Parts: sequence; C-alpha cells; structure tokens
Amino acid sequence: MDENSDEPPTSAVLLDSCHFSQVVFNNVEKFYVPGGDIICYYTLTQNIVPRGKDWVGIFRVGWKTTREYYTFMWAPLPSDIPSDTAVQQQIQFKAYYLPKDDEYYQFCYIDQEGMVRGASVPFQFRAASEDDILVVTTQGEAEEIELQNKNLHEENKQLKASCAALQKQMVDLQEELKKMQESQKSLESLRSNMEKLELELNSLKKENNHLKELDGCREAELHQLKEEVQNVTSKKEHLETKLKTALDHVDSLQSKVLNYEKEVENLSCTDRDKTEQLESLKEENRQLLETKQQNCNLMKELEEQRRLWQILQAKKSAADEKNQKLMEENDGLLRRLSQAREVSSFSASQAQAPKPAREAGGLLFGNPYSAAGANLEAGAADVSKASIRKCPMCDEVFPEDIETSQYEAHVQSHLLECPLCRETFEDSNKQVFEDHVFCHHLE
Repeated sequence: MDENSDEPPTSAVLLDSCHFSQVVFNNVEKFYVPGGDIICYYTLTQNIVPRGKDWVGIFRVGWKTTREYYTFMWAPLPSDIPSDTAVQQQIQFKAYYLPKDDEYYQFCYIDQEGMVRGASVPFQFRAASEDDILVVTTQGEAEEIELQNKNLHEENKQLKASCAALQKQMVDLQEELKKMQESQKSLESLRSNMEKLELELNSLKKENNHLKELDGCREAELHQLKEEVQNVTSKKEHLETKLKTALDHVDSLQSKVLNYEKEVENLSCTDRDKTEQLESLKEENRQLLETKQQNCNLMKELEEQRRLWQILQAKKSAADEKNQKLMEENDGLLRRLSQAREVSSFSASQAQAPKPAREAGGLLFGNPYSAAGANLEAGAADVSKASIRKCPMCDEVFPEDIETSQYEAHVQSHLLECPLCRETFEDSNKQVFEDHVFCHHLE
C-alpha cells in the first residue's frame, strides 16, 4: 500500500449492485511467489471513465464490501483516454505490503464512489510445486470449457437466487445458524468465482485474435480455467449438498419456532393469570392495611380507655376513701344512735322510780350536781331525739315515734349499691358510682 496515500473511498454496498465487467484484469497468475513485487495488468473498457480517486485493491476471496481490502494502490490515469477503445494499464504492488498467508486473493478495481468496476480470478501467494503443471488444450476444448462455464454461470445464477431466498428466511435465525453462515460464505465465494470466470471468459473472447501471439499464456490460462472449472463443479456439488442440508435444518428450525410461539402464548396466558393473582393479592393487601389501620385506631381507643380507666380508678380510690369516711361517720352515727337509745331507756327508768327522801343531816336545798346530772341526761335525751329525727344525708327531720327500719330505709335511699361488688356510694356522687361500674366492664 502506498505509504503517502490517504484512505481510499469505499462503500458498504453489497456485490449485487456492482459492475464487474467494466475493468478486465489480464495475465493473472495462479500464484505469486512470496517476497517479490507483483505487477497487476488490467484493461479499461469503453464503459468506464477513469477518475483521479479510482484505486486497485487486493481482497481476500469471500469479501462482501469494498471496506474489506487488504492493501491498495491508486489507479493511474491514462495519458490518452479514447472513447471507443480499451486502454491497457498496470500497477506494481510492493512485496512489503502483500499478504503472507496462502489464502486466495483477487484484484478489484474500485472507482471513487467506492463501487466495484472489475475483479480478477483468484490467486495465491505461495511457491511453485509439482502440481502446478501446465496442460495444453485445443481450441475445441477451450470452446467446450467456455460452454461449460456459461452453463455453470446460469446454474450459478439460479443457485444465487436460491441462496438469496434462503438468506431472507434465515435473517431472524442467525444466532442458531452459524454453520449456515459458513455455507453462505462458501456460496458467496462461488458466486464471486463465477463472476470472475465470466469476466475472464469475456476477456478471452476479446483476446481471441491474439491467441497465436500469446500461445504460452493462453495454454496456462486454459489449464487454469480447466482446473477452476473442475473445482467449481466439485464445489457446486458440495454446496448443493450443503444447501439441501441447510434447507432441512431450516425446516427443523421453523418447527422449533412454531413450538416457541406456542410456548410464548402459554407463557402469556400464565402471565395474565399471575397478573390477576397479583391484583387479587394487592386487594387483599389493601384490605389488610385497612384492617391494620382499624387495629391501630382500636389500639389508640383502647389506650384512651386505659387512660380513662386510670382516671376513673383514681376517682374510684378517692370515692372509696370518701365512702370509707362516710361509712365511718355512719358507724359513728349508729353508735351514737345506740348510745342515745340506752340513755333514753335509762332516763325513762329513772323518771318512773320514786324519789328518795332527804336524809337527815342532808343539804337543805339539795345536791346541785344532781341537777347538773339531770340536765346532762336531758341533753342526752335531746341528742338522741335529734339523732333519730334528722337524716345525716339530707338533714330531714322525722317524728319521734318513727320506727328504726323506716329511718334506715330512708337513709339507704340516699345510697347507690354496685351490682357487681356490692360497694355503696352516696346518691350525690352518682358520677363516681357510674365510673366505678364502668371500670368493672373494662376489667
């Protein structure tokens, strides 16, 4: 490759859009010895107008776009470009830039639009061997070979059409068809070889008048063509076998695809069921959240009830203390009542007893303390009467002859009794009584 040159113009256009017959490569050897420079001979036909950015590249057989060149040289512009005749040109490739392997390569003429305008037959970079023996053929054999090449070219077109249809069917299955890709590369290589053979045959027709002068070169080219035809025939049979295998594999893959589609449909149904279950679970979760919120509210209400219960307990304790005091006062009143009854009975017995006579030597005016005792007894009787007649709850006064059971019933009417623990409360403390009963319910 020219070290001082820029990158050549290339294109991603596939081979179907190229024109291989506008530039014809001549005197292409079957192989070139590595380590030496090579000269590429080619003919510019009247169908092409050379331009300054045209170039000739060396491509490995099986390439698909012009971006896959190995090395290149800028194509020189001819000094005189006649419009009705072909122009012979040549380019020298330096050994330093040539391939070092024994793969098959070919020359290609690329215009400044990146389009292929001509391609040579394949060749190799290797040393000569005993197998590279020239075979001399007659003119009849050459014509027969040419006819066979035409038939092969037609078969190749049909094979290309079949391969194109196969490629369209296998676009979505490239990951699973790596072996088919290898077959496709072989088919593309065969198609390229067929097109090169067609170009070479066209070149042979044009150079038929010069066969006598170029007899040695012609015999070598015919021998090369014969070997290539044999190789093409063998490759064609091999590729037909591969094509049949590939078609069978495609049928199998299509069956697998149908099975995959059914599985996808089943998975879609399963996914819908899962989605419905998820929605149901979401609804249950929402209900659980609502229940949890209700529980939280109940806990708050219970906490409030507990706080109220504590307040009521405190009130109950205070009421119990007050009730205890009232009971103590009641017990005191009952004791006083009992004492008053005893005093009253004693006073009555004293009133009925006869007064003793004044003893001799006694006091003329009597004992003053006896009057004081009588006054004390009268006061006690008054207290007894006052205790009997007056209610300790409402201060109501009762007649002197009221029965004790009636008086106690009246006092009991001012008290409220708990139906659970029989504890009593004053009627005036009705709220305390109700709180006490409510606390029993909380327990």
